[in-house]
Amino acid sequence: MACGTHSPTERPSPTPGTWPRIDPLRPRGEARTSKMGKRRAWVLVLVHLAVLAHVAHWKLGGTTLTPVEPSEAMQTLELGWINAGFVLFALAIVLTLVVGRFFCGWVCHLVAYQDLCAWLLARVGLKPRPVRSRLLVWVPLGAAVYMFAWPSLARALAGESSPSWIARFTTDDLWATFPGPGIALLTLAVDGFLIVWLLGAKGFCTYGCPYGAVFGAVDRIAPGRIRVTDACSGCGQCTAHCTSNVRVHEEVARHRQVVDPGCMKCLDCVSVCPEDALYFGFGAKSEKKPSSAKPKRVYDFTWSEELFGAAVFALALAAMRGLYELVPFLLAIGLSVIAAVVAVAAVRALRSREFAFQTLVLRRDGRVTGAGLGAASCALAGFAFVGHSGFVQWHEHQGERVLVEAGQASGPERSARVAEAREHLEAAARVGLTTSPSLELQLASILREQNDLDGAWRHFERAHELAPKRTSPLMGLASIAIARRDLARAEPLLVEVLELDPNDATAQAWLERVRAELGR
Repeated sequence: MACGTHSPTERPSPTPGTWPRIDPLRPRGEARTSKMGKRRAWVLVLVHLAVLAHVAHWKLGGTTLTPVEPSEAMQTLELGWINAGFVLFALAIVLTLVVGRFFCGWVCHLVAYQDLCAWLLARVGLKPRPVRSRLLVWVPLGAAVYMFAWPSLARALAGESSPSWIARFTTDDLWATFPGPGIALLTLAVDGFLIVWLLGAKGFCTYGCPYGAVFGAVDRIAPGRIRVTDACSGCGQCTAHCTSNVRVHEEVARHRQVVDPGCMKCLDCVSVCPEDALYFGFGAKSEKKPSSAKPKRVYDFTWSEELFGAAVFALALAAMRGLYELVPFLLAIGLSVIAAVVAVAAVRALRSREFAFQTLVLRRDGRVTGAGLGAASCALAGFAFVGHSGFVQWHEHQGERVLVEAGQASGPERSARVAEAREHLEAAARVGLTTSPSLELQLASILREQNDLDGAWRHFERAHELAPKRTSPLMGLASIAIARRDLARAEPLLVEVLELDPNDATAQAWLERVRAELGR
């Protein structure tokens, strides 16, 4: 049994073991070539040129506009800093209220990478089918609530007042809130490419993007929609060419317009329609046609598989989120969704005599194929990494928890708690592939309290190597130098602290005292 590729007009019938399910739609008629793909490509190229110009302005001038990125709105909601990212996000939401979810299809860089991946795969004859899940589709909404609603809710629950609004439209460190180049490229590779091959076109938009969840919610009340005229013949070419995985022909047959919030207004459906029956227009949200029954939604997971996949997602997210202080939230989401889908596929492969995932035949006549062995090896390596990461994260979080308890104790109980925390943190450092600055700082503080100044110095130095722009490792080193009466060594450390943070009153006071004792 093969899970081969097929053109939109030659979709094969579903075959046993093929997963995700093959869409039985067989479009009729000959579609026109979409003109919108190239237009969107040029717009997205201009977006990337603007990003490069922004980075160049920062490198040349030292100060530039704050990142024009929706994630920066978190700073506004949490700290009250009104920045360029918040303004962009707010304007995009307002425009979405009118024209619908256009931002994702025409402006988002991650959509550009996903479309590029789908185009490259098509060039080699591969067209991954979308995976359809009942539960994982709620991940973007949960991520949006966590990013944009939870900071305010947590502040309200703690009885804290809202922050004062402060305009902060310039920065001298454009990359401060972004990961390093390596992790940034990995994020693009996972969320922009790998997830498309595994989950279908715009897989991250469907199962990971918190901004898309916000735009999708707003889209539900927008008057701007893809609409249909009476010229529609129901050929299905619109659905076959939709890269947002929207069942366009069913939507317009039932509602006379596309009401699915997954529609990103890419306009490919409008461009390919052989009857010119589709158009983008404004109007009230129409009621469904009385004679049209709601199409039965078909999902790839059974309910038991849905629950299993959701559990794997939750565990993987706990293991990957903030790993070594390197893995950002969106990368952790992408990896966790992939882990969930691969886990479900692995279980189904073990229970089936015939099984194919996307374009790979993994089992045939009850035997594992060569592709199956390769896929199994990759899956085992991936799950081993997730499990190892979870082990490291558990020990690190346990150490942090016990340290908090130690701060509320005294005497022998405090000493016992500190020793327990040290065991957990040293286990995380010993087993981990690397360490994080926070882990090194915690170990350094514990060793300093236990009067192991040499060990504390090593950990403070390691923390400084990992995070050279943080002042706390330098302050720790200075505190040990002062304790050892090595004031000549403490002075340059405190000077470096004040170069990073001129408003650090503690460092200023220490430096004045050190220089006074040195006779300067």
